[in-house]
Amino acid sequence: MADILDEIIAHKRIEVEQFKQQLSYRDIVAKVEKVMDEGAAVPSMRGALMASDSGIISEFKRKSPSKGWIKEEGKPEIIPLAYQQNGASALSILTDTQYFGGYDRFIEIARESGVEIPILYKNFVIDEYQLYQARLCGASAVLLIAADLTKSECKDLLQKAHDLQLEVLLEMHSEPELEYVELGPDMCGINNRNLGTFITKVENSFRLAELLPKDACKVSESGISNPQTVRELRQAGFNGFLIGENFMKTEDPGAALGEFIREVVK
Repeated sequence: MADILDEIIAHKRIEVEQFKQQLSYRDIVAKVEKVMDEGAAVPSMRGALMASDSGIISEFKRKSPSKGWIKEEGKPEIIPLAYQQNGASALSILTDTQYFGGYDRFIEIARESGVEIPILYKNFVIDEYQLYQARLCGASAVLLIAADLTKSECKDLLQKAHDLQLEVLLEMHSEPELEYVELGPDMCGINNRNLGTFITKVENSFRLAELLPKDACKVSESGISNPQTVRELRQAGFNGFLIGENFMKTEDPGAALGEFIREVVK
């Protein structure tokens, strides 16, 4: 599994060029401008997390490079809405197809099913074209990953996201990557999973928490499976907790989330 991130990004560059052949840059810009002209409010993910007692970001994740299929039969018209009904503060929906079995259409379907809470466009964003894709399908925020972007690239994508009324969850894994915080993301994510090796250690969040700005909206990502861990991370200053596999591997992800939240806030 070593260097899987490099493999994913190499494939993503090819994939984005294919998307541009299917729908030109000019045409997707026009589509998004029309959506923005209609003036529908985009729910704030940062606001939802800062106001929540649990801060759980439930992830619709059918597959991963390290685990294979987690829930191949998972339906985007059922599980995301069940997450909302069971108290999720926000959702994360994987839209990478090759490695995670996701599609942009999943976000559209979730919205059509009645999901109104913030949705994170979870992908490997390397081109501003993808930001237009995120805005077009109904996302509220996008993930930017420090490990696969130069600081200059990240700055440009973050500004463009804001231009499109999208918030940014900036994901970092190591202490050197924390310098990206000065770019001013809406949310600072600490990934407990090394994207090169897929080794996961929740201790990473505790280690880096105190190095983040005090007023930052902090999100701990990956490897969280115990309500007590969420309570401890809250005490360490985190506001959001991105959890996917722990719920998706159950028969009823929505019910599993509801029980988890009851344990967190009791």
